Amino acid sequence: MSSAKFDIVVYGATGFTGQLVAEYLAAHYKNDKQLKWAMAGRSLDKLKSVRDAIGAPADTPLIVADASDAASLKAMVAQTRSVITTVGPYQFYGEALLEACVAGGADYLDLCGEPVWMRQMIDKHEAAAKASGARIMFSCGYDSVPFELGTFFVQEEAKRVFGVPAPRVKGRVRDMRGTLSGGTAASAKATFDAVAKDLSLVAILNDHFALTPGFAGPKQPKGNRAAYEEDLQSWAAPFMMALINTRNVHRSNMLMGFPYGREFVYDEMVLTGPGDKGEANAKRVMAVNAEKTGPNAPKPGEGPSKEEQEKGLFNLLYVAIAPDGRQVRAGVTGDRDPGYGSTSKMISECAICLLRDADDVPGGIWTPGAAMQHKLIKRLVEHAGLTFAVES
Repeated sequence: MSSAKFDIVVYGATGFTGQLVAEYLAAHYKNDKQLKWAMAGRSLDKLKSVRDAIGAPADTPLIVADASDAASLKAMVAQTRSVITTVGPYQFYGEALLEACVAGGADYLDLCGEPVWMRQMIDKHEAAAKASGARIMFSCGYDSVPFELGTFFVQEEAKRVFGVPAPRVKGRVRDMRGTLSGGTAASAKATFDAVAKDLSLVAILNDHFALTPGFAGPKQPKGNRAAYEEDLQSWAAPFMMALINTRNVHRSNMLMGFPYGREFVYDEMVLTGPGDKGEANAKRVMAVNAEKTGPNAPKPGEGPSKEEQEKGLFNLLYVAIAPDGRQVRAGVTGDRDPGYGSTSKMISECAICLLRDADDVPGGIWTPGAAMQHKLIKRLVEHAGLTFAVES
């Protein structure tokens, strides 16, 4: 793909999140003469108006491509080394593009949080991706980059302190400000609808090792009810994104050759504070979770204002626990709302890291953290407003 015209094509650039990705590249890499990128979508007129609205140069290349037209996707992929796609739910709009990237040996990066579809794609396309050299990466946004890398980062510290990685890691959300993305809500609804139509998919959805074909690890915490955590002196509530993040963390462990061990146990919860107030907050979180995929959930293409994005943030705690009870802790933070402002920076930097810093990663279906490890952490800290810090 070294002869390709573009390094990155942002597919779906006229959608809410795709526009943010294009805006980030236009602003952050405007003086980078090496990076050649283009915007793609269904409508040339809409692409032009988005290009002008985000202040991208007037000569930014525009490509017309449509998920329902395989030839247009193939023509788009033929011009680029990598495609960032924000066009979801991916179970409706993802496979034709993924297939084109696999066939053409181009990198593919998305924001997928749909474990059933991801498993189906791994089963169908991984061998061909390995053969063609295409690096396929799902979940390059808030699900699941900070969670995957938070686990990796705390395990590096566990190795330093304990001499070996910890068999148990807790991922805990301390703070999260920002609206759920309409795309995330639509993906969750599409997944639940697909499962309702085909009950054989329930087993995949409920399996913590759904994304590690051929490997099933130990029993994992369900994380589906509020509980008091003595070691953290706080109540914890279910975290709706654990359904995808935990699966990606286990796949990451497998792809890296099980550095966390084959008996690794990992879960995610939201910390809600101590005492009666913490318990009440935990129950409130459970009620809010149920609403997020209901009829009042945001629609795809809807999202927060610029001001809301800038006021948003996330703050995660990682606790690695040794068999003798000793702990090491790390924090991961982001400086924008997780679903949009931070996600658009993360997927952009994943694509650039893959092209510039991780050229040696072979073809296959990867997780960003397993493929790029410290290189991606470094890039996210330097460019995307994330922090990774060991805590006492």
